[in-house]
Amino acid sequence: MLRKEQNDLLTRTGAGTPMGEMFRRYWIPALLAEELPGPDCAPVRVQLLSERLLAFRDTGGRLALIDEYCAHRGVSLWFGRNEECGLRCPYHGWKYDVTGQCTEIPSEPESSRYRASIKLRSYPLIERGGVLWTYMGPAEHQPGPPEYEFALMPPEQNYISKRLQYCNWLQALEGGIDSSHVSWLHRDGLRSDPLMTGSRGNQYNMGDMRPVFEVADHPAGLFIGARRMAEPGTYYWRITPWCMPSFTMIAPRGHHSVHGHFWIPIDDEHCWAWSFDYHPTRALTEAEVAAMRDGKGIHTRTIPGTFIPAANRDNDYLMDRVGQKAGATYSGVAGIAMQDASLQESMGPIMDRAKEHLVTTDNGIIMARQRLMRAARALAEQGIAPPGTDPATHRVRSAAVVLPAGQAFQEAAREALTARPGVPPASV
Repeated sequence: MLRKEQNDLLTRTGAGTPMGEMFRRYWIPALLAEELPGPDCAPVRVQLLSERLLAFRDTGGRLALIDEYCAHRGVSLWFGRNEECGLRCPYHGWKYDVTGQCTEIPSEPESSRYRASIKLRSYPLIERGGVLWTYMGPAEHQPGPPEYEFALMPPEQNYISKRLQYCNWLQALEGGIDSSHVSWLHRDGLRSDPLMTGSRGNQYNMGDMRPVFEVADHPAGLFIGARRMAEPGTYYWRITPWCMPSFTMIAPRGHHSVHGHFWIPIDDEHCWAWSFDYHPTRALTEAEVAAMRDGKGIHTRTIPGTFIPAANRDNDYLMDRVGQKAGATYSGVAGIAMQDASLQESMGPIMDRAKEHLVTTDNGIIMARQRLMRAARALAEQGIAPPGTDPATHRVRSAAVVLPAGQAFQEAAREALTARPGVPPASV
């Protein structure tokens, strides 16, 4: 369990908070590239780390992420006109370029230099792997672009989605590094989801409901290994990399693709759940992409025109009590993503972790919390850069392997846990 001050440290990510300042040292996903499809397209509201921002592409295709509000009277620039290499406020015509610099104040004399003194807050925005990434920290500490393997894949080899989640980012992250719940909450998917079936590992998941967790350090975070019984004298390992602050990867099953998440704070009570699938050595098939769009695997269907899940808290996640009682569905909620989200949101916006009772299968969660707190304090008190900002530390993979009993996964699976171009993932 955590004391209130520890829970506050971990969950509060606004400007000036220790965790908020730490998040700002990383490149984080801001938008899908398709949300800004071309020059002079409509601007998009973006809220990250409790900051209200606006993204747009200008006439030359340059990307911008600036303060949402006009410096004149505080009007939202979402109503603005994106034209002629800038965004013009419709209220009085003030215009801003991609750096947030005010370039025109039509009501002032042509000779006035006042506009030069007006500059909105702005952050860099770059495109990589179908995602628009931003860095919100001090410019002098800006790291190189992210090198997570999925973001380096050609478009035909990856698929990315995002959805709104109504809870603090940490609750969602902790679900992403907890492998013990799969045999319970997601058992329907093991037998019926087209992106999970056909794996020998599914048998091990259901054959051993008491996984043993071992956790190993990694320069960017942790490797969290969940061990289950396999054939006599062997163990089935599912190994989850966690890269600080909120990147996780899930071990593949059978011939299926690798997948994972980012959990990005919108504010302290909402987060974006980013989900990606990719295969490092082949294109995703039409059937795989169709299943992902249909909400299979770790993705979900959303209300058209939004990133709000179709099954959500307002409709009780379309809970199927009849099917649950009849045994047709274990949880009563359809889809892996919403099975996770429904329970994580049920804890409330920010769970009171003083009330929880952790067990041995929570070791990965315990160690992740400790590492986050240490890093946030070290940055706030000593100015020490947090782990995982170096792009070289992003080159990790999840893995599913069967190893002889007695072998440490971090040594025996070392190569499988490193992203290597042209090498297929380790899967069972």
